[in-house]
Amino acid sequence: MTVFTDLTNKRDFMIKVSVMYPKLLQHLGFKALASTRAGFAFSQGRSDPSVQTQEMLGHLSELAQSTDLPISADLKSGFGHTPEDAARTILEAANTGIVGGSIEDASGDDADPIYDIGLAVERIQSAVAAAKSLDFKFMLTARAENYFYGRADIKDTIRRLQAYQEAGADVLFAPGIQSRDDIKAILQSIDRPLNVMMGLQGVRLTVAELQELGVVRISLGGSLARAAYGALVRAAKEVQIAGTFSYTSEAISGKELNSIFS
Repeated sequence: MTVFTDLTNKRDFMIKVSVMYPKLLQHLGFKALASTRAGFAFSQGRSDPSVQTQEMLGHLSELAQSTDLPISADLKSGFGHTPEDAARTILEAANTGIVGGSIEDASGDDADPIYDIGLAVERIQSAVAAAKSLDFKFMLTARAENYFYGRADIKDTIRRLQAYQEAGADVLFAPGIQSRDDIKAILQSIDRPLNVMMGLQGVRLTVAELQELGVVRISLGGSLARAAYGALVRAAKEVQIAGTFSYTSEAISGKELNSIFS
């Protein structure tokens, strides 16, 4: 299985999902799914950075068993700093039943949040080699995290994506990129599919507009989870403060959920 049935027709988009609802999104007609580390952490009442390797692998196994759709995973920085860590994470993740995953160049060090490009490339090369050693197609996404860490440097971001492309990544991703101009600049500089993250505040591009630009892969990060938790908080505050229950007018019925999950 592959993450996309057809990259050229631009119809089959990835959508990042929170932990418990792959069946719901499959029911709605999405063609492929991807895990969100943030959504998983939030579902456990924890912060995103606290998720550890074995917890994430267990979560991915549950997701893969819950749907027939192909799943790609947010594999953070490979749960370690070395190229060997990145390779090991790909192999362990592939054993869960997923068919793709991303490796990012964020170091986890607040003082130096982005890996030196030399080490970052070595890590992607090792992840690519691990993916190619599998007996099925594993789609590897390489992430340039500059914009998520206050480094709004489009030239360096493009340089990194080009290097990850040369290292063999199947898909390229620069989360935090928001403007048409930046997306255009990246697409003109690479020859791999570009993943763009929507669901961030301040970003107003539509699916149709992204398609027109040439984007063939869209993810939503943890925004669906945040939307769901936002609705829960608003409903609870309504009961607590106003003593009313109007939130139920927008709630999906138990009958419909039972029908979907049966």
